[in-house]
Amino acid sequence: MVRSRLYLLAAAVLWSTAGAAVKLSTLSAWQLASGRSLVAALVLALAIPAGRRLPSRRGLLAAVAYAATVVSFIIANKLTTSANAIFLQDTAPLYVLLLSPLLLRERPSRGELAAVPVFLLGLSLFFLDQLAPGQFWGNVIALGSGLAFALCILGLRAVGEEGSSVLVWGNLIAGFGVLLPALGGNTPTALDVGLLLFLGVFQLGLAYTLFQRGLRETPAVEASLLILLEPVLNPVWTFLFAGERPGPWALVGGAIILLATAWRTLLGSRGGNASPAREAQG
Repeated sequence: MVRSRLYLLAAAVLWSTAGAAVKLSTLSAWQLASGRSLVAALVLALAIPAGRRLPSRRGLLAAVAYAATVVSFIIANKLTTSANAIFLQDTAPLYVLLLSPLLLRERPSRGELAAVPVFLLGLSLFFLDQLAPGQFWGNVIALGSGLAFALCILGLRAVGEEGSSVLVWGNLIAGFGVLLPALGGNTPTALDVGLLLFLGVFQLGLAYTLFQRGLRETPAVEASLLILLEPVLNPVWTFLFAGERPGPWALVGGAIILLATAWRTLLGSRGGNASPAREAQG
C-alpha cells in the first residue's frame, strides 16, 4: 500500500536529522545514546500502552538488535563523519536481501533485486568524495550498525503487532545499557537538552513508530530500500545546520536515490502485498 510506503519515507526523513543534531551537541556519544533512548522509551510507553507489555523471546531478540542499532549509530557519528556513519549503516539492505529468505521466508522480487544495485550506485556516488580513510573505529562501528539495523528490520517484520513492545523495550535496553558511561559525561547546555528531547521524541520515537507501522504491510527488502532516502537527506541537514558540505558527487548520487525511491514508492513490488511473514509467524 502507498500509505505504508509513505510511513517508511516519513520515518527516513525524521531519522535523517540525527547527523546534524549529534554534530551540534556537546554531549558524549554515551550521553546522547542513553538520553535519546530513555526519552523515546517514555514517549512510546505513554503514547502506545500496548508497548508496555513484555515482548516474547523473538520480540526480545528484535529489541536487542534495535538497541544495538541506535547506540552504535550515535557512537559512529561521534567517531567519524556523519556521511561515513550513515553510508556504512545503510549497507543494511544487502544483509536483509541475504537473510530475508532464511528468517522470514520472503523471497525478493525481481524488481527489488534490480533496485539494490541502483540504490548502492547512488549511495556510492553520494559519498565517494567524503568516505576518506581514517576514523577507522568509527567506520567499523558504523558497519556493525548496518548489520544490527538489518536484524532490526527483519525482527520488526517478523513480530508484526508486537512491534510496539520491541520499540519500548529496545529503547529501555539501549538507554540503561549505556547509562553508566553516560553519567560521567559533560554538563548539558540548554541546546543539548533541546537536541536530546528532539532526538528522543521525534528523530527516534516517532520515526520508529512510523517505521514499524509501515513495515507491517511492506516486505523487508522493499522497506530497507525505501528508507535509503535517509542517507540522501542526512548530509543535507548536516550541511545546513552544522556546516558539513557534501561534494559534487553527492548531487548525482542523491538524484539517483530520489528517483529510485520514488519508483519503489509509486510502483511497489509485484506480489509485494503477499504476506510470507505471516507464514513465518505461524
